[in-house]
Amino acid sequence: MKKIAIAIALVGATFATTSCRETKTETREVIREVEVEVETDDAADDGILERTAKEIDKEVNEEVNEEIDKIGNDD
Repeated sequence: MKKIAIAIALVGATFATTSCRETKTETREVIREVEVEVETDDAADDGILERTAKEIDKEVNEEVNEEIDKIGNDD
């Protein structure tokens, strides 16, 4: 009788400590290739003289546009 009680206790303990659910989890690795366009800044490639010349050209163009607006349309 003691052997049967010990066997039932062991079986009961085994069922109590194990789970009925599956513990297996699946993992998937997803690799996605993405193309990225990088804008190149031409000013970074220019030297100091080219950058200075561009700034001066910009300022001169603004002054010329202001003078043209002052003169107006003679129609």
